[in-house]
Amino acid sequence: MSTWLRHHLFALGAALVHVRRAPGSFLFNILVVAIALALPFMGVTLLDNVRPMSEQMAVEPELSVFLKADAAREQASGLASPLRSIAPQAKIIFVPREKALEQLNAKNGLSDVLATLGENPLPDSYVIKLNAFQNASEGGQIDAIADQMRALPGVESVQVDSAWVKRLAALLGVLRLALLLLAATLGTVVVAVVFNTIRLQVMTQREEILVSKLIGATDSFIHRPFYYTGALLGLCAGGVALGAVALALQPLNRAIAEFARLYASEFQLVPLDPLAVGGLLALSASLGLIGALLSVQRHLSRLN
Repeated sequence: MSTWLRHHLFALGAALVHVRRAPGSFLFNILVVAIALALPFMGVTLLDNVRPMSEQMAVEPELSVFLKADAAREQASGLASPLRSIAPQAKIIFVPREKALEQLNAKNGLSDVLATLGENPLPDSYVIKLNAFQNASEGGQIDAIADQMRALPGVESVQVDSAWVKRLAALLGVLRLALLLLAATLGTVVVAVVFNTIRLQVMTQREEILVSKLIGATDSFIHRPFYYTGALLGLCAGGVALGAVALALQPLNRAIAEFARLYASEFQLVPLDPLAVGGLLALSASLGLIGALLSVQRHLSRLN
């Protein structure tokens, strides 16, 4: 174990020596990779902030079940059991026509209009509050539930009051897919930049590598410093990208505050939690390592 650790510490030290030899080039590569990483990191931050808000808005999507105007009260009351069998986890509220008329009368400007009708034109109804759904596929179940309720005897119509929630869930799904494609594209850019960086480093140290092979150095011993260089490049670029995203949140929040105030909201963008930050840094380092692996396998194999 101590030998393994000593080898890796030596490789890390050798990688740092390579960086110190050309700090300007290394910093420039960090900047290029950080720019590529900043866009998907910002997308992850935005989605992470929007997700709780979308979940909150998706609470209890509703269906309104209107009975036929000539349905008897006993028939209307007896409909609760079939509705419960269709949506066992839902909250079912019976709204008699008298209560519906009172609620409508309470609205300004409608009491005089309703008085001219002479009789209550409103039917008995049910309000069905379903459990929240988090994506468009789950939201599609509401349409199936509504169709079953329309088939019940005495039901005139069923109004689905959650189409906007399904649209929001579908939009978030599209944004996640777009972010995934963007991350895959820019991840390829990161690997290509690291690949080229390591290639140039191999060419610069070609004679040193050949001498090391002549005195008995193994391939693993020669490869490790390049692996650490690639991982360090990815890790440092990830840190710079996260820092840039955190700085960008400040002007964004000032603009969002003005918009949110119009809707009596205090919504603000917050940075990612430490676990997510650690995951993104590990991903950045992994991309750098992959680029280094590909470059080393391609270019050092020619020196054998």
